[in-house]
Amino acid sequence: MSAPETPGHVHGYIHRKDDHLKRLRRIEGQARGLQRMVEDEKYCIDVLTQVSAMTSALQSFALGLLEEHLSHCVAEAVAHGGPEADAKVREASAAIARLVRS
Repeated sequence: MSAPETPGHVHGYIHRKDDHLKRLRRIEGQARGLQRMVEDEKYCIDVLTQVSAMTSALQSFALGLLEEHLSHCVAEAVAHGGPEADAKVREASAAIARLVRS
């Protein structure tokens, strides 16, 4: 569940939106490449190597997005204080826990 957004709020990643979309398209291409490898019955270790590369790409994307969230959204909420700040810190902690478990 995500936190409610305040009107006029700009997400921390928005200034790099095009870069993020390019990265996600590359990851999407990696997924299609994995499908082709399985369809073409490539050697399992080669497939696993590509799975590892895709996993690393997703983790790198997630960590970058998390850093932007912490430095923008969380920092902004903490600067204003109150219950929203506590909620943003809890939300970020939960996101970090999900990333660590994955």
